Amino acid sequence: MKFVRYGERGRERPGVLDGAGGIRDLSAHVDDIAGPVLGTAQMQRLHALDVEALPKVSGEPRLGPCVGHVGNFIAVGLNYADHAAEGGDPIPPEPILFNKARSSVSGPNDDVIQPRGSTKLDWEVELAIVIGERLSYAHEDEGWNGIAGFCICHDVSERAFQLERGGTWSKGKGCPTFGPLGPWLVTPDEIADVQKLAIWLELNGKRVQNGNTSNMIFPVRHIVSYISQFMVLEPGDVITTGTPAGVGAGMNPERYLQPG
Repeated sequence: MKFVRYGERGRERPGVLDGAGGIRDLSAHVDDIAGPVLGTAQMQRLHALDVEALPKVSGEPRLGPCVGHVGNFIAVGLNYADHAAEGGDPIPPEPILFNKARSSVSGPNDDVIQPRGSTKLDWEVELAIVIGERLSYAHEDEGWNGIAGFCICHDVSERAFQLERGGTWSKGKGCPTFGPLGPWLVTPDEIADVQKLAIWLELNGKRVQNGNTSNMIFPVRHIVSYISQFMVLEPGDVITTGTPAGVGAGMNPERYLQPG
């Protein structure tokens, strides 16, 4: 299934896509696509619904982030060999982890706002994992079974804040609107092989990133298990898994986003 959250910011309603790609309202069955709703039992109940019998949503409403009330928003850095190479970075021996602020979460089509003082605003398309079960010291199979679904994350990055201001990368990763999620949350049964997904980003109609999740250094199963060794993962936590080559900071000359 493909779940969506639609409506004005902060008042999104739960929905699901029907066979024709339209939105059906889930409000009679769940309050939100968030928290306990992401757990195995609730997801199984939603899978049993007759989607085509649910009320249709008219028009083209705004799409909010596909998961509500995000808890931890964890990112994996340098998880594609070609992205590490374009920045002149060595292959990390273990996953590099950092946090994006919960307040950076936004809808997939919402405006990205350039923060004050920004000079190097960059893009990163990523596959994100949405956690559905509480996980602590999970082995890889347990971690996989604790995944509610997957979505697209745009890991918007301010490179000067991230790399030139000292401290951790989080300075350049957590500004408002720096974490668009969606358009929908896709359940694992919809994906034949999560490590064989094309992943790309277009800038002004030109494709600048063109990768595949098969090129991840650390695959999804390892990432979830690994992170659970250092923190408890809860339903609604999001893990974004790194980006392939093609970011603005890796171009010669470097190229960055501008208003418009």
